[in-house]
Amino acid sequence: MKYQNNATRIRRDILARLARLLRAGKLVKEIDAIPVEMFPRGRSEYLRCCVYKERAIVKQRILSALGYAVEDDDELTTLTEYARRALERTSPANGQVLSVLDIACSGCVESQYLITNACRGCMARPCTLNCPKDAIRVVKGQSVIDHDKCIDCGRCAQVCPYKAIIRVPIPCEDACPVGAIHKDGSGKAVIDFDKCVSCGKCMTACPFGAVMEKSHFIDVLKELVGGREVIAMVAPAIAGRQFNGSLEQIAAALVKLGFDRVVEVAGGADITAKLEAEEFTERMQKGESMMTSSCCPAYVETVEKHLPELKPFVSTTKSPMYYTAEKVRAEHPDALTVFVGPCIAKRKEAQLNKCVDYVLTFEEIEALFMADDIDVSKCEAIELENHPSEAGRGFATTCGVTDAMLKESHPEIELKVEYIDGLDKKTIKQLKKHAQKPGACNFLEVMGCEGGCVGGPCAIGKVQQAKTAIRKISKSGRKD
Repeated sequence: MKYQNNATRIRRDILARLARLLRAGKLVKEIDAIPVEMFPRGRSEYLRCCVYKERAIVKQRILSALGYAVEDDDELTTLTEYARRALERTSPANGQVLSVLDIACSGCVESQYLITNACRGCMARPCTLNCPKDAIRVVKGQSVIDHDKCIDCGRCAQVCPYKAIIRVPIPCEDACPVGAIHKDGSGKAVIDFDKCVSCGKCMTACPFGAVMEKSHFIDVLKELVGGREVIAMVAPAIAGRQFNGSLEQIAAALVKLGFDRVVEVAGGADITAKLEAEEFTERMQKGESMMTSSCCPAYVETVEKHLPELKPFVSTTKSPMYYTAEKVRAEHPDALTVFVGPCIAKRKEAQLNKCVDYVLTFEEIEALFMADDIDVSKCEAIELENHPSEAGRGFATTCGVTDAMLKESHPEIELKVEYIDGLDKKTIKQLKKHAQKPGACNFLEVMGCEGGCVGGPCAIGKVQQAKTAIRKISKSGRKD
């Protein structure tokens, strides 16, 4: 089993514990014991000050796993009460999908450049000569930065022959492509939801696991236990070595969890590719200069909030999840639909789609497998209901959308493509340039995560291995 770091390990451990308690009918009765069980007296691992603070942090993590924003916790309500409310609600609360655990945030120091002991106080002293603000001087044979003068331009680090100058970042702020997370007056991280695009990069970047998503975990699990028909709609990225088994074995494992059916969203990707190719052809025939993809919800929200000048170029075609859910709802109107993927932003997209009831991530599914002791590699493979094309299954990787469109596009219109492989501060600037001067390409594929959906914040497999696996498994799909 793969864990990216201890923050991830703890998050999955909490989810697995909740699942076991709910399965046993003991969630409300025993949930308050989880923080003490995870951090009993005498345990020192991961402690930031004392075992009691770690227990308080675990409580906040549990709140997030139960689907609550920790910012709304009054600190008086018990986990037992929160669990009871979670079991009684009939739908998840709309709103923001991320939450900051303020007591877990370490209050990182301001981003700055530091001179390490590798400095030799060399005679050349390029750091002092190239600093535009005269912020560096040599004291007792070693360079020292005056941070009151420093403007963090980084020239000193660029010219140091010993690479002795390093930049100490604030991980969450560095990772956010749109400047939506910052420190408040107390030094703790705060998300500006007017700017946030729900990409989840801050969550994966934080070394203290202080940013968490508001989960649908309990909502789905109680329905799996309750006996209602529940259909899992699995994202194309699931084929990318997310779990230790074939796609058919993963489907079998999901059925063991209690899902009644497993449908590949790659089938919806085929519909997206066809309609997007038709839209592209129509736009080009009208003389428009460019169209961009529209299947990534983080990118679409980025345009809405930060790049309105790019909005006329964004395809109006819906995402693969949309078309898959529409088809499933038409065929099974009384069933509960659950999208399963590596993406946090899909929770926001699902709020706008009446055909999608809940969203679970690959991490949450793995926690369910842990709780039920399901080894995917030992499950007997079952036949999936639909057979998407090779291109549809390839949607989860960078260039996948374009490859699918090429199979559907008008032969007389040349596709001139550029790619945005992951949203960050640099690629946001590139998008602004495309909006200001469209025409360098006529189709712009934009993926919010580097490598495509397989690089999503809640993906489990490694990106390159996932790409290889998807290329391989795609060969078993439809060829038309």
